[in-house]
Amino acid sequence: MRLFQNKYMELAIAEAKKSMQEEIPIGAVIIDKNSYEIFSATHNQSITLCDSTAHAEILAIRETCRKTNNYRLDNCILYTTIEPCIMCYGAILQARIPIIYFGAYNSKYGAIENNFSILNNNIPHKPQIYGGIYEDECKQLLQDFFSRKRNKKPC
Repeated sequence: MRLFQNKYMELAIAEAKKSMQEEIPIGAVIIDKNSYEIFSATHNQSITLCDSTAHAEILAIRETCRKTNNYRLDNCILYTTIEPCIMCYGAILQARIPIIYFGAYNSKYGAIENNFSILNNNIPHKPQIYGGIYEDECKQLLQDFFSRKRNKKPC
C-alpha cells in the first residue's frame, strides 16, 4: 500500500501547487479502494469560485459523487494535503469515505487530531485515518504561501 499511498499523495501535492498563487494550497484526491482508479483530483477554489465551501476535499467529494452516481463513497480512499477542517470532515463522514490519508496536521482548524477533534464522539461511521503522510512537503507549501502573503507589498 505504501507505493499507492505515495503516488496519490504526490498527486494531491501537485493539485495543491495549482492553487498556490490565489488560494491556500491544499489538494485532494479520491480513488477507488479496489481498482485504484482516480475519481477526482482537485485543489482549493474558494476564492476562484467565490464559495467558502469550495475546499479541495469538498470539491473532490462532489466530483466523485457525480462520477460514481452515488452519494455514498464507501468504496473510496481520500488523500488530502492537510488534516481536514470540521466542514470537510463532516462531508467525509456523510459520504461514508472509509479511509483518509492526510499530510500536514492542522493545528488551527483540524477536526481529527487538533482543536475541533470530533473523533471521540459517538460517530457511527468512523474512517481509518493516517496522518503525517509527506507532512514536511505539505507543511512547506502552506508556510511558503503564507510567507509570500505576509511579505507581499501593496501597490
